[in-house]
Amino acid sequence: MPLTRRAFTLGALSTAAAATGALSLPRTALAAPNTSYVMAYFTESPQGLGADYGLHLAVSRDGLNWTPLNQNNPVVTPTAGQLGLRDPFVFRKQDGTFVVLATDLKGTNWNQTSQYLHVWDSTDLTSFTGYRRIRMHTLNTHTWAPTAFWDPARGQYAIVYSANNGQDVFLVNYTSDFRTVSSPQVFFSPGFGVLDGDVVVDGGTTYLYYKNLANGNLYGARSSTAAPNSFTTYTSGLLQGSGIEAPLLVKAVDGSGWRLWGDSYSPVNNDFYAWSTTAIGGNSWTPLNQRDYTPPLNSKHGSMTGITDAEYAALVARWGTPNWVRLKSSNLPDRYVRHYNYVARVDTYPFDPYQDQLWRMVPGLADAAGVSFESVNKPGLFLRHYNYEVRLEANDNTSVFRADATFYRTAGLADASWTSFRSYNFPTRYLRHYNYVLRIDPLSAGSSATDRQDATFRITP
Repeated sequence: MPLTRRAFTLGALSTAAAATGALSLPRTALAAPNTSYVMAYFTESPQGLGADYGLHLAVSRDGLNWTPLNQNNPVVTPTAGQLGLRDPFVFRKQDGTFVVLATDLKGTNWNQTSQYLHVWDSTDLTSFTGYRRIRMHTLNTHTWAPTAFWDPARGQYAIVYSANNGQDVFLVNYTSDFRTVSSPQVFFSPGFGVLDGDVVVDGGTTYLYYKNLANGNLYGARSSTAAPNSFTTYTSGLLQGSGIEAPLLVKAVDGSGWRLWGDSYSPVNNDFYAWSTTAIGGNSWTPLNQRDYTPPLNSKHGSMTGITDAEYAALVARWGTPNWVRLKSSNLPDRYVRHYNYVARVDTYPFDPYQDQLWRMVPGLADAAGVSFESVNKPGLFLRHYNYEVRLEANDNTSVFRADATFYRTAGLADASWTSFRSYNFPTRYLRHYNYVLRIDPLSAGSSATDRQDATFRITP
């Protein structure tokens, strides 16, 4: 018989509701303000070449364009359970330190069940301690996509996650230390299946964003108490593409509003869409153009939170930033420059081999004031033009090759905040895409808008 909305009575999991000791003082205005963001995620790619089920981190100054850390390798990986994670959630506790929660699942076998979550503690995300798994329930089901928030009325943290008790619902356990948890209760069950909840508290209102399994759209609900079963849906369904899940809600650190991210699985997997609003309490989300944001390479279902300048600097110093770049098209922002059969193209991301889009931007082979592009997965091969078409070829160290493979960075012809690349030995010609293939063509400020857009790129990790 399906379980009802009453609290579960799993005595083995029950613990005292109150903390065993005084909680640390909340992180208030006495602490440094958040100025940047960190994102936690795992990675996959269409053919699995980029799949890694460890904890990945990226940082961002604007919360839109992200720099992977540790060369986009995991910073820590589970050593128990299914030896992999999905859906990592990074959460700042009341004392200013962090806890990371994650689904206990490696890969894509959705029939696997686990009653546990992976958990780590961290002072500033430069190291991770206290690894453990905590058991959330005793049902024969999954424990997916955890999120957490501080419930001041209870004086405890709430851990909310997806499970199936006869239908897909959100369960909640309360904790004071992310080690022992209360018995689970149904947190949200609106009469249809729900998945992938994200909960944030703003002022006196708690917001829950989720995927409606009945129609596949993302919705928002809210509550003035944050109590289980107190949430009322208030937004119309949101959808970009044809398949989306894993809503990810983050407040802009500059006070300009909120952003909602959704993890796309159709028409392509491993892509994100995003919306923005100036007021989370309204029902007015505006889709963002993919030109305006760049998720980390191969990133999937994660979480974002604000960090301080000092934390940003510590993360970069500890883990390092990529030694490669990608080139994103200005007017086809879902496409990146890659090599394919030694021809340079702009192709729709994601794709495999995903390394085809990674470039080492080195000092120009013919002039160190310029740049040349060396392939990461075919080292020693560079982009060069030949009969005005751009190809990937081995450096034969001739003066002609060095000249053909050298470009000067300029302000973007269509957007000065982006970049265009002028040929070293044909100085009136710029790198541009045409029918998705790269070439060098004569261009200037007087060229058509389309031609200038074709020659404008974002240099991004």
